[in-house]
Amino acid sequence: MGISAQTLIPQRPPIVMIDTFHGITDGHSYSSLQVLEDNILVKNGLLVESGVIEHIAQSAAARVGYLAHLQNVAPPVGFIGSIDNFKLKHLPRVGDTLFTRITVEQEFENITLISAATAIAATFDEQKVIATCQMKIFLQRD
Repeated sequence: MGISAQTLIPQRPPIVMIDTFHGITDGHSYSSLQVLEDNILVKNGLLVESGVIEHIAQSAAARVGYLAHLQNVAPPVGFIGSIDNFKLKHLPRVGDTLFTRITVEQEFENITLISAATAIAATFDEQKVIATCQMKIFLQRD
C-alpha cells in the first residue's frame, strides 16, 4: 500500500519532504522520500540536516493525515513543539531513498510525543538507520 503524501499533509511544493505514505502496522507508521537534485533542501548533492528533520516532521503529519482520512475528516494542522535527542550519522545523497518509521510514545489531548528513525533503504532496515529523534507535536483542533 502506498499513498501519495500530497493528499495527507498540508505542505505543498517546493517544501514537500515525503512522497509516499506506506501505512500503519504494529503501531508504527512508515513513509518515504526519494532525494532528488531539485529538492529545495539539497546542497552540493546532499539533503541538509533541516531537510532530514522536515522529512521526519512530515512523516508524523502524514500519519495524522491518514488517520483523519480514514474518519473522513480534515487533518488537523500540527506544529513542532520540540525536537529532542536528534542524532544524524550522515547526510543522505541525491538518489537515496529515506524510509522513516514513526512511533507514538504518548498522546494527551492535542499533544503527541513521537520517536522517529530514518533509514536509507527501500524498506525500513535498522542496520541502515542514519537519523533518530523525538518530537513533541501540537495539533490545532477546531
